[in-house]
Amino acid sequence: MVFKLISLSANKLKSAILDLLPIIIVVSFFQFAVLRQPFPNLSAIIVGLVFVVLGLTLFIEGLKIGLFPIGENLSYALAKKGSLFWLLLFSFLLGFSTTIAEPALIAIAKEAARIAVEADLLQEKHEANYALGLRMSVALSVGLAILLGVWRIIKGWPTVITSS
Repeated sequence: MVFKLISLSANKLKSAILDLLPIIIVVSFFQFAVLRQPFPNLSAIIVGLVFVVLGLTLFIEGLKIGLFPIGENLSYALAKKGSLFWLLLFSFLLGFSTTIAEPALIAIAKEAARIAVEADLLQEKHEANYALGLRMSVALSVGLAILLGVWRIIKGWPTVITSS
């Protein structure tokens, strides 16, 4: 098991890079096209990106090995139990908890709060609460979206409404 976790295949690394590519494109676009400035300290950014790719690869592998099987078992057991309430609650809480713990969301919320303080839009004493509020609003939204998605599946509603 340890060897499976440590062996980072080229496909897994490529997948992590592709997952990060939209973020890299957006940030690069704004840096070059909007701000019209080169990246400050490019070598540190590249080293950081390598660490993020390796970390994301290990994180996803850890999820596949450790958490996904538990989630699948819980989902099947709850569906077999036939309790719509517990299935919907599990769906919401799974979406909420995974989002609130998302490292990228934590970092972005902290950065947004710091920028709001620097721009004098927020007092420094409220910075932590502001960041938590951002995380909570995103996590609640994701939890509700997943709950609605599960409800849609249970009801058999199509994803696209077509006119006849």
